[in-house]
Amino acid sequence: MAEKDSRTIRISRKNALGMDELIHQYILEMKLASGLDRQLIFAAWDKVSGAANYTGGKFFKDGVLHIKVNSSMVRSQLLLMKRDILSRLNDSLMKEELFSGRGNDAPPVKDIILR
Repeated sequence: MAEKDSRTIRISRKNALGMDELIHQYILEMKLASGLDRQLIFAAWDKVSGAANYTGGKFFKDGVLHIKVNSSMVRSQLLLMKRDILSRLNDSLMKEELFSGRGNDAPPVKDIILR
């Protein structure tokens, strides 16, 4: 009979982690959270604003989402709905399981600048 290696680690059911927790730990350990958060913010903008077809460029820094809108009419409509869009955007992000900024009291997107 072969002897057991003393370096073998046994995982008991008490220490077993669910797949959701493993994915979260992997994202944090590989330092992927900020890039993933940015992509989730851009996807939430597309979903919440309904202006994905008119959005030319997106940039996020220091809590401010910069959006380049290709149509002046769409930009005007978005400006009128800016507060509502900002609120729905942050609500959408807080419901997203992979978004790492959920633990903070401050909203992830503080302002939207439309150009």
